[in-house]
Amino acid sequence: MQPLHLLDYTVFLFYFLIVAGYGLWIYQRKKKASVDSKDYFLAEGSLTWWAIGASLIASNISAEQFIGMSGAGFTMGLAVASYEWMAAATLIIVAVFFMPVYLKNKIYTMPQFLSTRYNGTVAMIMAVFWLLLYVVVNLTSILFLGALAISSISGFSLTVCMMGLAVFAILITLGGMKVIGYTDVIQVFFLILGGLATTYIALNLVAEQFGTKGMWQGFSLMTAHAGDHFHMILQRDNPYYLDLPGLTVLLGGMWIANFSYWGCNQYITQRALGADLPTARNGILFAAFLKLLMPVIVVLPGIAAFVLYQQGTFHSEMLDLHGQPVGDKAYPVLLSLLPAGLKGLSFAALTAAIVASLAGKINSIATIFTLDIYKKVINREADEKKQVQIGKVTVIAAMLIAVLIAPYLGIDKGGLNYIQEYTGFVSPGIFAMFLLGFFWKKTTSNAALFATIGGFLFSVLLKFLPSMMDLSPLATIGFSKATAAGVFEIPFLDRMGIVFFLCIAGMWLISWIENPKGDRTNALEVDTSLFKVSNSFLAGSIIVIGLLVALYLLFW
Repeated sequence: MQPLHLLDYTVFLFYFLIVAGYGLWIYQRKKKASVDSKDYFLAEGSLTWWAIGASLIASNISAEQFIGMSGAGFTMGLAVASYEWMAAATLIIVAVFFMPVYLKNKIYTMPQFLSTRYNGTVAMIMAVFWLLLYVVVNLTSILFLGALAISSISGFSLTVCMMGLAVFAILITLGGMKVIGYTDVIQVFFLILGGLATTYIALNLVAEQFGTKGMWQGFSLMTAHAGDHFHMILQRDNPYYLDLPGLTVLLGGMWIANFSYWGCNQYITQRALGADLPTARNGILFAAFLKLLMPVIVVLPGIAAFVLYQQGTFHSEMLDLHGQPVGDKAYPVLLSLLPAGLKGLSFAALTAAIVASLAGKINSIATIFTLDIYKKVINREADEKKQVQIGKVTVIAAMLIAVLIAPYLGIDKGGLNYIQEYTGFVSPGIFAMFLLGFFWKKTTSNAALFATIGGFLFSVLLKFLPSMMDLSPLATIGFSKATAAGVFEIPFLDRMGIVFFLCIAGMWLISWIENPKGDRTNALEVDTSLFKVSNSFLAGSIIVIGLLVALYLLFW
């Protein structure tokens, strides 16, 4: 790896000063007014649609996308872009059907929704669970993988990078959601600008490798020399079928993963819960448009690195100790080829993505702990000022825990799979609980508990089922594939689909037994009039869906 130059550090310092200075300015303006807990945690009524959309993307895109998805682009190709492009369609559905229910019922946290729809027991179980998941899995993995990526590029030690990211994220988060939301706009600017610069240089490097020039020539050469990397739907004989099993990305488990993440996740929905419905919807639609752009930034560089690797460029840098290429090395190695200045810009883009994700995550942790645990169980009399103080203490405590335990969790550079696997054990049950909670008034609290606990147990069972019985007969219909060890496993996304339908069936049966008359079991207000959208939102949604259809037809 080539070290960063003085110009790179200058560009990075410029980025840091802009973000920190803008955040301080927002914070000082906010201090002049009285701040209550909802303003601190949700920036109630303060975020514009473009701030909401930018914050959604800034919170979502992190090291696992820059490193993990670029690595997947190197190994499996454009198919991994389904995580980004299918998310665009999911966001539109969330904006139309989920967000109006949340806002109409004044829902500020996901446990609050469960308490309103089911009961306090379900809400408290899930509040504790979400805290553990966010701290132990999400926050630690973002911090560790981010520090690992920055360390490999900058040359600083892993510990120094981890501490630097933690302090930077805490400084932003202590200002509350308003500071996070508006600094995320700056973060996204650097993220997209630096990401596009990296992609542009990568495509030009491919062109130069074959004796020509130009970004479009580089793209054409990539499609010619790595045609197998430009298929969105993988066939059963593809070695990465277990990761993305064919049509499941369009018809199965990918939807469950996306709905659970984008519609039932405090970390994400919190950005829009403090706005009015038109603003929230427009912000989410803006995020959907940005989602269409993300594969250009995080996947194409990985494919470019694959073509360059095939041609002998940075061949040795991509190999592990056993002489095998490691896809997750693609983005850091590619950055080493950038000229001074642009390398600093790309470094700033990566840092922006990591810091924004860390800030969003610890703010969500503080929100759930303060509003759903501290206020309801520990100190019911806590006033607004006290709640904000507890939120700030929680921010620091959560980050300290992450710094202490992250190096010992066994997270490696395959962090994208680490996050997907562990959150995927509970995503089907959570989505089933929310879906029926929204749209089937007969659903009971015990049915929700079944989805919470049963969904996790079903996921564990299917994970270890291949060690207990032969699943090779399922291979004929695409629901199992042999691993390198010869064991037939069910693809991860198919497991999620199976567990989801088991949860739905169990919830239906329990609710039918407990509530045969179909009495209303919740205090939620849900009316079909909530789902009407403006003409401008409808037009934007049609454009997004049209572009998605075109992309899948083009790269099928």
